[in-house]
Formats: sequence, structure tokens, C-alpha cells
Amino acid sequence: MLPSRRKSSTEAAGAPPSDALLDESLATRLMQGRLGDPFALLGPREIADLAEAANQKAKGKRLRLCCYFPGASAVQVYARTSAAPDAPDSTGSLLGSLHEWSCATGQGEADHAQEAPHQRSGIFCGEVKLPRRAVQPPIPYVFHVTWPGADGRETLQITEDAYAFGLLLSDFDLHLFREGRHRQLARCFGSQVMEIDGVAGVRFAVWAPNAQRVSVIGDFNQWDGRRNPMRLRQSAGVWELFVPRLGDGALYKYEIIGPHGELLPGKADPMARATEVPPATASRVIDDRKLVSGRRWQDEDWLQRRAQGQTREEPMSIYEVHAASWLRLPGEGNRNLDWNELADRLIPYVKGMGFTHVELLPVMEHPFGGSWGYQPLSQFAPSARFGPPAEFAAFVDACHRAGIGVLLDWVPAHFPSDPHGLAYFDGTPLYEHGDPREGIHQDWDTHIYNLGRHEVRGFLIASALEWLEHFHVDGLRVDAVASMLYRDYSRSSGQWVPNIHGGRENLEAVDFLRELNQTVAERCPGALMIAEESTAWPGVTAPVSEGGLGFTYKWNMGWMHDTLRYVELDSIYRRYHHHDITFGMIYAFSESFVLPISHDEVVHGKGTLLQKMAGDAWQRFANLRAYLGFMWTHPGKKLLFMGCEFAETKEFDPDRSPQWDLLDDARHRGVQRLVRDLNRLYAGTPALYRHDTEAKGFSWVVGNDEINSVFAYFRQTDNEAPVLVVINMTPVPRHHYRIGVPPGQTQQDRWEEILNTDADCYGGSHLGNGGELRAQAQACHGHASSLVLTLPPLSTLVLRRG
Repeated sequence: MLPSRRKSSTEAAGAPPSDALLDESLATRLMQGRLGDPFALLGPREIADLAEAANQKAKGKRLRLCCYFPGASAVQVYARTSAAPDAPDSTGSLLGSLHEWSCATGQGEADHAQEAPHQRSGIFCGEVKLPRRAVQPPIPYVFHVTWPGADGRETLQITEDAYAFGLLLSDFDLHLFREGRHRQLARCFGSQVMEIDGVAGVRFAVWAPNAQRVSVIGDFNQWDGRRNPMRLRQSAGVWELFVPRLGDGALYKYEIIGPHGELLPGKADPMARATEVPPATASRVIDDRKLVSGRRWQDEDWLQRRAQGQTREEPMSIYEVHAASWLRLPGEGNRNLDWNELADRLIPYVKGMGFTHVELLPVMEHPFGGSWGYQPLSQFAPSARFGPPAEFAAFVDACHRAGIGVLLDWVPAHFPSDPHGLAYFDGTPLYEHGDPREGIHQDWDTHIYNLGRHEVRGFLIASALEWLEHFHVDGLRVDAVASMLYRDYSRSSGQWVPNIHGGRENLEAVDFLRELNQTVAERCPGALMIAEESTAWPGVTAPVSEGGLGFTYKWNMGWMHDTLRYVELDSIYRRYHHHDITFGMIYAFSESFVLPISHDEVVHGKGTLLQKMAGDAWQRFANLRAYLGFMWTHPGKKLLFMGCEFAETKEFDPDRSPQWDLLDDARHRGVQRLVRDLNRLYAGTPALYRHDTEAKGFSWVVGNDEINSVFAYFRQTDNEAPVLVVINMTPVPRHHYRIGVPPGQTQQDRWEEILNTDADCYGGSHLGNGGELRAQAQACHGHASSLVLTLPPLSTLVLRRG
């Protein structure tokens, strides 16, 4: 229903308004781009006085219209007869022509065009009478706007009145947003392709509570902030507007005047679901209603099995990938693959290598490619570098149909300071803290989210749910959790603000992480939440109900640092650092861990995984193979960054691909084959994963042979043969090395050597135990039986009772 805001007895349809009927101050502020309430001036007003009230039903309603089309030469009003705006018969009879108001005299511009052509205002006003109908459309009229062309030819724009629509967002939506509990912000805020009152278009909504005026600007209005100012919903600080006949693909931003009257740089939509390809910075309207309805997904079986397939009792081996550089095409300008090409190339590779999951460095849109995605500005939009969002969804769908889970790195800790982004979004610290001691991350020169604001907390949780629910992603690896938990993280004395109790813990971040993980657990059964957390914060993976943070897994950064420090040592010194290998078992079951060899370990001068290994060329490869064997048999899920699986010799560089040509070398090909075989062995051997988080799944056999740098342990599970792992971390072969094993039945005395990292197929010396051996009835290491083994140099052996 059209609003009735002013009353008049003006009779003539299309007659120019008098000075009294147009507020000159409002009109002037509109032309200056300073009108904070455009609905006070623009849109329809129903005319009804006492004399006309009795005859109105018979004669039809009269409307006073005011619209703003700066630069247009004429505006005519036609009856709208169809609910479909693009239907051939959607325009009916001519109702009248609107007259351009003169900012100099307040009279119709048509009367003064020759006297003051420079005074054209672009504000068109007039009165029209609607035709009598049994059923009047909710929006009963349409504008025909004539625009002069550069070549002298005029163009015609047909559109409904953006200011004829009532309130758009429900009070309940706004209430949930204020409380930080709106879980579907991506379907409510931002740009939404929809139909309102039979009119197709796009609804825009953005949070900017301290702005004086917000307009949506785009290629549809020549990026003119005067054209489409928005309505403020005071209760929540949210601005909204419905733009008729706008659709999929339109580019847009928000033009904002701050609280002190300053015009801010054009702002990208914080809740945009699509963007321009960087370095362009505009948001893009996307019509993804078919994707939302599920009509394009084919992964129902995967989602039904996911809750059981992603438990802590199942194997998980993750291939970490920087999608932009996994396979660049030098012959095509070094471009990256798009999502369709990645589906064709990456998925078969991951599947063939035996990984269970692929983890993508952040694919949320980010302005600077050199950040690898860790400084995102569009928390709801897949990067346009790889194609439209629908193709990302298709990539996830293809992964699931191939039996591969998809994890995304996600960054709720901080955001970059680019002027088109979230920083000082409405001219004030809105998403960030105002105090630089809380709001600036000194290591990265980024802004820290203010997790004490309900709206910001809800914004981030809705972002997480968008990836998990809308895109069917199987889990999120939450970046920089340690920087969130501590107020003094990477800060000196006097550079941080204590919490309300005087402590260093960030209580707001703790509450946010708990709420995030609880919400994900309730809404997304089986989805994984993985913390990159490098401190000794207790209970990271403990349930929230028990005082924990509620994550599914935590990266075991301590294990990674200790063990890499060990393999960097020359073997002659390793006896003095034996504890670097064994120490991890002291706390291995205090959390649910992922063992990460991530991108962070092969960049910024740290060297590649191969380069970290001590010794000559042969020893480096042997060390790496032994280390990978140790990693895959150690309690904890596995993560390996791209390129490490074939012993790359150059550090990670986002501007180039891994050195795939190294696979022409048998040594690198051997490491790749080993990783493939480790994944297959791991997935097919429940003892290696079933009790990753329980002490009963692991027991030391040899943990104190520092002199020989030998380690041996059992991995075990109920009703399965135990697996014996023996590691020799020196280049000296060990012959006749006796290791105790539990006695078995006579027919169970045979042990199979099911993996030897020194096998010639992996590039080793082919020293070993001939594939099998029998236990002897001689006690050793607390067991009644024992095996006498040959331990190859720098090797890991895996044996299983036959």
C-alpha cells in the first residue's frame, strides 16, 4: 500500500507543484547529496481531502509524485498493469508528465528552461490520477525517464519508483541483528535479488549507525551518490533500499557521509556475496537463489555420512593448498586455475594421493594476493579470482562426490585497513576497536575485530555459517586464535589494555569462540572447527559445557616446532636432543590434535621441508622420508602443505607453482610415492587413527635409546593387530636390533614389514627385513617375546603381526 504523507486539493494531473508542496530545504539537501531521509521528499503521497473522499472510489486515487533523476530531460508516468516488470504489457496508459523543479525559483523548470538552463535540479514533481480498477497493483505506476545521449539521441529508462516501497527489513530481523543472533545475515543484509509487491529488483541493507547519509552507488546509477539514498532504520542503525529492475551481476558500493559531514571513500559491501576481480574493489549483486534451494547440489550422500565420517575415531589426512598457485599457467600470463579447472586437476590428484581432505588457504575475497588470503575484506564472498561463487559451490560438490572433504582457512581475528573496506566504515570505529591498544595488530598493521559488539560477533558467526551451510564446506581452520585469546599478544608493557579483572585474557574473544563453536555444532552436524593456537591455553578442544573453547581439533604447533628442530640437527648431535621427539607424547592426549606441516613452515626464509633436513643430499631425502613416516604413525591427524609431498626445493611463493618438474627426478618421485602409500596405509589401518586422542592407542617400546637415536612404539586399537613403528634417526644401519613385542599364538608369531621408508621404490638403499620375520621367545622391553630387526639408515619401519 502506498503511504499517505501529505494532503492537498490540487486537481490537475501532471500539474507542477507549488512552492508550498515541495520543501526547498529538503530538495536542496537532496541535490547536494546530504539528505539523510530521502523518503521525506521522494516517492508517492496519496491526495485525499474531504471533498474528494466521497468520490474517490468512483474516480480513482490521486497521487503526488516526486522523483530524482539528475541529468534526465523528462519523466512521464504510466499506469502499471502487470506484476511482471519485464512483461510486454506491464506499461499501461499515460497518467501524466512530471515537471522539473527549479532550484532557483521553486517553479516548474519547463517554465524557465531558457532563462536559467544551469538551474536544472533533476527533481521531477507532479500529480497523477490512477485509473479506476477492481484490483490495483501494489505499485500502480511506472516511470518512463528520458535521458539525453552524447550523440544527440535520447534513451528511455523504464523503472518503478524506488521510494514507493515501505519498510523492507522486519523488526525481528533488526532485533536479531542488534543482539548478534541473526544467523542468516547473508540472506538478509547486503544485496538480495527478490520480488517485492510484484516488482523484481534488489534489496540493499547495510549497517552504518553513525552515518549522516548512505547511498547505494553502482553502474546502474553512474556511481552518483545523490541518486539512490537509503532509508535509515533507527533502531538498529541499518540503511535499506529496494532498487527496482536491478539484477544479477550489477556492480555496487555504498557512498557514506560520516558523522561529521565528511564524504568517505566508496565502501564495498561487508556482506557482499560476490565481488569484482581484484584489484577492482566493487561488490557484485548475485542471484544465488537456486543454490540456496539446493537444486544444484549432488552431495546428499556425503552430507548424510559426514557426521559419522569426520569423528575423532576416523582417519583424516589433509592436503593444504594455496589455490591461486597450485598450478599456474606460464603460457597464459601465469594465471591461476579457476574453480572448474581446479576440479578437473586438483581433485583427481588429491584423490590419487590418498588424502581425505583438502584445506584451502582463505578463499574469501581479499585485496592483496600476497597475503595469501589472510587479510580478507569480504567474509561472505569467494574470491572472484577463481570464478563466480556458483563455480566454487560446484568445486565443493565435486570434492564431495569424489569422497574428499573441504576445509577452509577462516580469519575472524583481524582485517586490513584498505579504505574501501571495513575500517572506519561509517566514519567511526565500527567493526574495530577505537583504542589502538586494542584495535591495531602491530605484527600485521591490521584492525582487530571488536568482539565485544553484538553486531560484530553476529557478523562473524554468520560468515562462518555461510561457508558451512550455503557452500557445504566441511570445516573451518580458524586462523590466529592465539592473537585473539590474549590482550597482550605481541605487545610490550603499556601497549595493551587489561580485561575487566585486570588480566591479560581477552574475555570477549573467549565468549565469541565458545558461541561460534556451539552454534556450528548445533547447526552443522559433523562440521570441523580447527584452531591454529600456539600457546598452552587449556581446553581448546574441550566442550564448552566443561569450560573449554569447543573446537574439534587444535594444531599441534609444539610438536611441529620440536620435531623440525630435531631433524635440522646433524645426526651426531641428535642424542642430546632426544626429548624433542619424545616430549610431544607427554601432552599428546591433552587436546585433540592435528599435526601440521603447513605453509608457514616453508616460507619467509625458513626453507623447504627438504632443506630443513640435515646431511648431504642422500641423507636429506632419507631424513625426510623417515620424518614423514614418523608423522603418519604418530597420534594426531595429518596436514601437509602442497609441494612438501614431493620434496620441493624452493620455498612457497604465491606467484609461482610448486616445482612439478622435479617429479622427473626419481628421488622426488619416490617421496611422492611414499606420501601416497602412507596415506593408504594410514586409512587402512585403524590402529593408526582410531585412538588418536586417547592414551590407550599408543605405548612406548623404546623411548630412551639416545645413543642410537632409535625410537619404537606401538599403535593399537581394540580387536585389531597392533602396529609396531621403529625409527632410526642416524645414517648408521642397526643390525640385530632387538625389540620386545607381546607374545601371541604360535600362528601369530609372524610379523609383516608393511612399510619401509628406505625401500628402493622410495629412493632408499633397500635395506630391511625381507618383508617379514618371526618373533622369538626372548623377553625384552617388558615383553615376553621380541623381534630382531635390521634398522635401515634414517628410516621408519612399520610392522604388523600377521
